[in-house]
Amino acid sequence: MRRQSDIGWTELILGIVLIILGIFIIKQPVGIITWIVVLCGLIAVFSGIADIVLYVKMERFTGFGPIISLVTGILGVMAGFMLMVHPSAGTWAIAMILPIWIIAHCISRLSHLQYMKMHFGSTYYTLSLILNILGLIVGIMLVFRPMVTILSMGVLVGAYLILEGIECVVTAFSGKRYYR
Repeated sequence: MRRQSDIGWTELILGIVLIILGIFIIKQPVGIITWIVVLCGLIAVFSGIADIVLYVKMERFTGFGPIISLVTGILGVMAGFMLMVHPSAGTWAIAMILPIWIIAHCISRLSHLQYMKMHFGSTYYTLSLILNILGLIVGIMLVFRPMVTILSMGVLVGAYLILEGIECVVTAFSGKRYYR
C-alpha cells in the first residue's frame, strides 16, 4: 500500500511557476500590456473559432444552429485579430476590464471564505480575507483612475501572480487539494 504525500504537488508546482512569472513581469513591466492585449486577442480568435465550430456542428446534427454562437464567433475572431494587429486599441479596454475583473474575483473569493476556513483553516482564512479586501480597494481605485491601470499594469499583474502563487504554495502544504 502506497502512502500518499501530504504535499499537493500540482499546487506547489503551479505556485512556484506563478511566483517566478510574477517576479519576471515585475522586473520587465514595460511590454506586459502589449502582451496581455495580444494574448487576449489570441484567446478571442480561438474562442470565436470554437463558437463557429459549435454552430456548424449543431446545424449539421439538428438542422439548425444557435445563431448567437455564429454571431459571437464571427465577432470574437474579428475582435481578436484587431487586438493582435493593433494592440494599442485594446489598451483602454484592458484598463477598464482589469479593475472590474479584480473586483469580481475578490468578491467571489470573499463569498467563499467560510467554506475555505472550514477546509483550509484559520491561517488561510485570515490571509485570504486581508488579500481580497486589499484587492477590492485596489480594484475600486483603478476603476476611477484608468490611466493608473495602464501605467501600472505590469506591476499589478506581477504582484497578483505572486500572491496567487503564494496562495497555491500555502494550499499545497495544507494537506488539502484544489486539484485531484
